[in-house]
Amino acid sequence: MSGEKLLDIRDLSIQYKTDEGIVHAVEGLNLHLGKGQNLGFVGETGAGKTTTALGIMRLVPNPPGEIVEGEIFFQNENLLEKSQDEMRNIRGEQIAMIFQDPMTSLNPVMTVGDQIAEMIELHKNVNRKEAFKSAEEMLEKVGIRKERAHDYPHQFSGGMKQRVVIAIALACNPSLIIADEPTTALDVTIQAQVLELMKELKEEYKTSMILITHDLGVVAEICDQVAIMYAGRVVEYTNVKNLYENPLHPYTLGLFNSIPDLDAEQEELHVISGVLPDPTNLPRGCAFHPRCEKAMDICSCEKPKMREISNGHFAACFLFEGKE
Repeated sequence: MSGEKLLDIRDLSIQYKTDEGIVHAVEGLNLHLGKGQNLGFVGETGAGKTTTALGIMRLVPNPPGEIVEGEIFFQNENLLEKSQDEMRNIRGEQIAMIFQDPMTSLNPVMTVGDQIAEMIELHKNVNRKEAFKSAEEMLEKVGIRKERAHDYPHQFSGGMKQRVVIAIALACNPSLIIADEPTTALDVTIQAQVLELMKELKEEYKTSMILITHDLGVVAEICDQVAIMYAGRVVEYTNVKNLYENPLHPYTLGLFNSIPDLDAEQEELHVISGVLPDPTNLPRGCAFHPRCEKAMDICSCEKPKMREISNGHFAACFLFEGKE
């Protein structure tokens, strides 16, 4: 694995202007991803994970959304300074996204072969026939017979549709894949197959990946690094081993405590009290303090800074003040 940075996000803030007020979807986000690395992006629904992904792709709907601050460096070039035409060339060819619902990601009136071929033709210097032949090869890679290239999406099951979506994402061999909860719409056995397929193809194509999920089991299976996100901010960032052996932030501990332990006799799970705050009216100080069992007075007044608590293990919490 290379230590070279592929993606470097600096102080990224994204807002949505609504009738109810300004939604602070992402606030002061700092993240980086090395070449060949997998980053797990974990948090509850509404934490800002998908908005971050759309920000990287420059697909935040405007209006009402707007990237108000920050820089996104991809292969040492700031994506926020690129024109729309330049971004269209980058999407698909260098950065590809797999969305969570394969049912809505595919065009119902085009054959799956044509949809993969369209991506190849758009970014590679090949004719229609060569593009379709490559599309058939991609289908075989994801475990679908090439004869089915002439079938339409409605002729495939949910798991097969997601395989087609993965084939489209990998068609141009991008450097980075962003997978937004790619198995949410699938049943458990199909989920495992799709994740295993993504793992194999990532190794084969030497692709980096950001996996957006709320499932810590999936993170353990696939990822190298993990960012825990809460109310638009990353609250903990480290490698998978550190996170599972020594979670630091009270929110991360709450997520782990709410997972059933098959070896322990539990009558009920420990849950994090309360709900995610209203993003148009975030609490002062640390956004998690109203739900935190370890909250102190300072937590309601000041925002904690991200600190390196131990080697490569960062957390934004006043519990670790002065412990760097």
